[in-house]
Amino acid sequence: MSRLGQLSRGETNIDFVGLRRRWFTISATLIVISILALAVRGLNLGLEFQGGTLVQAHNEAGLEIEDMRDALGPLGLADARVQLIDGGEEIRVQTAPLDPETEVALIDAVVAATESNRDDASIEAVGPTFGAQVARQALIALVVFLGFAALFITWRLQWKMAGAGLAALAHDLVLTVGVYAATGFEVTPATVVALLTILGYSLYDTVVVFDRVEELEETLEVDLTYSDLINRSMNQVVVRSLATSFTSLMPIGSLLFVGALLLGASSLQDFALALFVGIGAGTYSSIFFAAPLLAIWKEREPEWIDMRERLDRRAAEKVAREAGAPIAPAKAPKGESGPAEPAPPKKPTGAAPRPPKGTGAKPRPPKGR
Repeated sequence: MSRLGQLSRGETNIDFVGLRRRWFTISATLIVISILALAVRGLNLGLEFQGGTLVQAHNEAGLEIEDMRDALGPLGLADARVQLIDGGEEIRVQTAPLDPETEVALIDAVVAATESNRDDASIEAVGPTFGAQVARQALIALVVFLGFAALFITWRLQWKMAGAGLAALAHDLVLTVGVYAATGFEVTPATVVALLTILGYSLYDTVVVFDRVEELEETLEVDLTYSDLINRSMNQVVVRSLATSFTSLMPIGSLLFVGALLLGASSLQDFALALFVGIGAGTYSSIFFAAPLLAIWKEREPEWIDMRERLDRRAAEKVAREAGAPIAPAKAPKGESGPAEPAPPKKPTGAAPRPPKGTGAKPRPPKGR
């Protein structure tokens, strides 16, 4: 029987929890890289978040980035952000918020340098107050989403499952932000929408896994540790999670690599990149991060500690029985009174028993004397 066939039927016996150190090491490495990329490079925030003026025009003159910076030098804007779009056919200049006169001078300089038509130029201006408001609203939307997610999982499953699920969401969010920092892709409102989308997807994947764990916990007729319970549940749903993620990543990958990178539809890349990275990270975290984390947390509960001790004791008794060694009587768990062991028979002392009081009978001598 092939390994793939066993995996598709849930007949594998992969020790997901036992390999948690490997999974946690991978996650920790990726998180550290993401934090370093964020600290060193930072996020390329779009105009909507930080405010400013953006001018985009046809690059009829075939300018390079340095040529555009030289043209902006007389205005004191040589440090403006200049980007070549669509393989250099378009040029984009973004600056901090400007006063009206400087803004008009910037437009004239860009149009003159690129030898393009002013009517075809794209001009956007966002004040710093509006940009801060957009950023604040995006943060509020994220916090509200996480709050509702925690309440739902607590109501539907358990509060510890909600905690593990939120930890997985934070894991996915950090990795996605790290990819944006490392690649320098612009963070726009579409990116925020994509982040909320992938967090919802990751939450869905995690709830599927945890729901199977709780269902198995309620219907299982044999004793298992919580780690074994997690492993059995994961082996049953891992194919479903992987298949769902793969079918979701295929169209998103086409949107990102074919539409944005090959066909030059740059407006799609912000949304598609967040979806692609987030869904991949969400699939990984729900299987290899959230489930082992929940197992570690639940194994510390007294109920599951007693279960592990009982199963360890059974295993030790089985080994001793097969080896023919005497088996020590089992001790009752703390707080429980086990069956009383029969007292050993008393050895005869040889002394004559005393007669009952008031009978006057003489003691009978022991036999053999």
